[in-house]
Amino acid sequence: MSEPGILIEGLRKRYGRGDTAVDALKDVNMSVAPGEVVGLIGPSGSGKSTLLKCLGAVIEPTGGRMVLGGDVIYDDGWKITDLRALRRDRIGFVFQAPYLIPFLDVTDNVALMPMLSGRPNAEARARALELLTALDVAHRAKAQPSELSGGEQQRVSIARALANRPPVILADEPTAPLDSERALAVVRILNRMATQYDTAIIVVTHDEKIIPTFKRIYHIRDGHTEEEAGQGQAL
Repeated sequence: MSEPGILIEGLRKRYGRGDTAVDALKDVNMSVAPGEVVGLIGPSGSGKSTLLKCLGAVIEPTGGRMVLGGDVIYDDGWKITDLRALRRDRIGFVFQAPYLIPFLDVTDNVALMPMLSGRPNAEARARALELLTALDVAHRAKAQPSELSGGEQQRVSIARALANRPPVILADEPTAPLDSERALAVVRILNRMATQYDTAIIVVTHDEKIIPTFKRIYHIRDGHTEEEAGQGQAL
């Protein structure tokens, strides 16, 4: 894979110093192609959250290399000076809870990120409507978040994650609060969006309902990653 959407090589993260130091990540290696959805699973305390925070430029690794969308963002030190802009423009986040802004309607929730990046209001709102249409929630464009079902809220949060056309989406337990039908619908959407927008997506999950859908899975144990072929069950 000559230009992966996500490439992680020898990533390490140590908390603390001396006798109290804890190595949360010891030697993490991953690659995700543009247009691919990959699962990341592991027990509590295995390093999943730390890895996602490093990849999302929320915390600084101790060493290693990270490439997003063909750009080296970390190589034994940050190679990007404006991490806030990196998170805003190059990485989409989907969480277990949608975290929609309650006093903004659906369109404004999605359009906010492009507007914060400097895009004109009309362009940002057109992008929001494009994504809401692709995700089958355009009919809720004027609704408030409180008026949406749980599944609709998660679709809007996915639209928001895609709003700035990021090469990478990090999804942290996006199906945890959903029943089987809605959970599989979210995974179906993520796969469709990955293909449609050429986005590399990592899904961190404990959800046994969706693990069989991944074609590739990374297990993380004691700070190390191991790749295995998934079942890739049809959605």
